[in-house]
Amino acid sequence: MADDYLVRIGKLIRDARQHRGWTQTQLAEALGTSQSAVNRIERGNQNISLEMIARIGEALDSEIVSLGYAGPMHLRVVGGRHLSGSIDVKTSKNACVALLCASLLNSGRTVLRRVARIEEVYRLLEVLNSIGVRTRWINDGVDLEIVPPAELDLQAIDADAARRTRSIIMFLGPLLHRTDRFMLPYAGGCDLGTRTVEPHMIALRRFGLDIAATEGQYHAVVDRSVAPDRPIVLTERGDTVTENALLAAARHDGTTVIRNASSNYMVQDLCFFLEALGVKVDGIGTTTLTVHGVPTIDADVDYSPSEDPVEAMSLVAAAVVTESELTVRRVPIEFLEIELAVLEEMGLDHDRTPEYFADNGRTRLVDLTVRPSKLEAPIDKIHPMPFPGLNIDNVPFFAAIAAVAQGKTLIHDWVYDNRAIYLTDLNRLGGRLQLLDPHRVLVEGPTRWRAAEMMCPPALRPAVVVLLAMMAAEGTSVLRNVYVINRGYEDLAERLNSIGAQIEIFRDI
Repeated sequence: MADDYLVRIGKLIRDARQHRGWTQTQLAEALGTSQSAVNRIERGNQNISLEMIARIGEALDSEIVSLGYAGPMHLRVVGGRHLSGSIDVKTSKNACVALLCASLLNSGRTVLRRVARIEEVYRLLEVLNSIGVRTRWINDGVDLEIVPPAELDLQAIDADAARRTRSIIMFLGPLLHRTDRFMLPYAGGCDLGTRTVEPHMIALRRFGLDIAATEGQYHAVVDRSVAPDRPIVLTERGDTVTENALLAAARHDGTTVIRNASSNYMVQDLCFFLEALGVKVDGIGTTTLTVHGVPTIDADVDYSPSEDPVEAMSLVAAAVVTESELTVRRVPIEFLEIELAVLEEMGLDHDRTPEYFADNGRTRLVDLTVRPSKLEAPIDKIHPMPFPGLNIDNVPFFAAIAAVAQGKTLIHDWVYDNRAIYLTDLNRLGGRLQLLDPHRVLVEGPTRWRAAEMMCPPALRPAVVVLLAMMAAEGTSVLRNVYVINRGYEDLAERLNSIGAQIEIFRDI
């Protein structure tokens, strides 16, 4: 039994090392030991202390073994099964986290309906709770109630939780209205390469916010004499950048014009929420937003964020990759029209119901039925563009879709430094993906998927793409340490099982 544990631990260490891209020699240098010792550890041929396991986990930034609480979650996937029936799309992860940050604008009670119960939301709730905000799940855990204190205790902020989510950066916009000086931990989240915060700083400086980044903290100072005197032109049409500018403008006593703004789904949901708070926003759905701010917001507000178009796309991709007939209900069609147009060009057989409104009364939904189809590679490359173009977060799903299509597909993920690299993990499952550079990958199909055991990529959408491929592969696959998937999807394994998948959740030790 002891030998079996050594082999299992060694395998976990090897997988974590390989996923980080380290050689045994590099790990040995980090540990102050020899390459041969690392080799023996990974083969399960050397006794290893808990102290050494902890040192290895710290060096690899990977939780190898957990003591006193549940260890990392893994998925065991029996593939080759067809999906059937119907599944509802959950509310938008990115809208929910923006609305949690926006709740800091309000002195009154905020109720958000059908909030996604995902790790990203849990981390933000931990941060909010640590600074004095009272939150509780109501209506059998479906909805979320948020009640802020009169004064936030920013000194008590939960730094560990904050560093595990990039969404913490959206605290900057609301907090600049509540205090003249504060500190926030550096933003974390997916490992997608260098994602500069400078566009946020350029926008927020116009509201008097000055940031110095030292020792893992953003040190913020607010000059109340500074206010926007001309339109704010964002240097990138980013979603969180636009949201931060909106959050700052909402309680600026005056009119703020934001140009080159994102008009994506989560930005629109935030605008709808601000209007529920009494902040008028002109130009919703366009790249120029005019915000008529109010200096004080004290409202009891009840709001329903809309459904998640990226989750909808992942469910459509699940049907395509497993060659299944599946109905995906409550699809926010406005934010998937380009993706569906590309899929139609590739030969996808599908139909949709007439449009109806989401619970927010603004977002248009349809029910979408996808059928098994003989797909051909698209003539043009797959590449994202700001809304209304193909959504940045939907690009990875086309890697799995292209892998089952006849021909070669070029995918150009120009936004993120590393994400295209993670897509090549599909090669472990039988895919034929050639990395041309850090942003471009050439996918050749069709693919005969095969089962494999592998570590979860550290980026949300590529991780789900790997899971979908495992569902299509004959045999049993294992996807280890799926925390990143839980950051963005609620009960994904269980929900996929409800439509015919066979996915088992388990933990090692």
